[in-house]
Amino acid sequence: MTNGVIFDIKEFAVHDGPGVRTTVFLKGCPLRCTWCHNPEGISPQPQTMRGATGERIAGREVAPHELARILNRQAAALRACEGGVTFSGGEPLMQAEFVAETVDLLDNLHVTLDTSGYAGERALRSVLARTDLVYFDLKLIDPAAHRRYTGVDNAPILRNLRILAGSGVPFVIRVPLVPGVTDTDENLAAIAQTVRGLPGMQRVDLLPYNQAAGGKYAAAGMAWLPDYDETRPLNLNTAVFETLQVKVRVQ
Repeated sequence: MTNGVIFDIKEFAVHDGPGVRTTVFLKGCPLRCTWCHNPEGISPQPQTMRGATGERIAGREVAPHELARILNRQAAALRACEGGVTFSGGEPLMQAEFVAETVDLLDNLHVTLDTSGYAGERALRSVLARTDLVYFDLKLIDPAAHRRYTGVDNAPILRNLRILAGSGVPFVIRVPLVPGVTDTDENLAAIAQTVRGLPGMQRVDLLPYNQAAGGKYAAAGMAWLPDYDETRPLNLNTAVFETLQVKVRVQ
């Protein structure tokens, strides 16, 4: 039995998969996106958050059976609302064994994996075998830009996208729109070309930028240093997808 570290459980979530869901946020992420809106999810370890209301610990260790027991208490209500459980983060595939063991204990619940796609093949396949739907982030297609803004190469992400497309598990591509970074016509067109015709893809979701992202950094003792203009209007260019007959929506 492999214990995991989570930093939040969000009930009644309606944007993390079909129906009404409970979303589990797992600690730890291999990416360092300059726009990350969950800085408390980056470190794999529990950490102290300091704010106007005092201190709190973000992150606690739980066993698979403990988390499954919490989620199963809501199982009947979640099924009645055509929902289920979503594993998010951080990056849930950093704790793939814990996620897999937890899912195996769930009471017939729909499972969504919300992932950056940056993980080893073994971890991905293990969780995919237990997943009903995947939310898969694509941020930047150009390798140099991806390394600049996320700190990692995107080759493993694109490899895992191909694995996902061949797995039979349906998926949604999610693109976080960052002004002047990910929302350029060139990047959106490259994403459209990359995902065009992939088996199992339901649609592309464009996610507007969250200007409240920086508020958590001071509480986490981290510096908020975006190297782009947050106030720049977003480019909501859906035409590059529609031209290629890729279903797209702005969430």
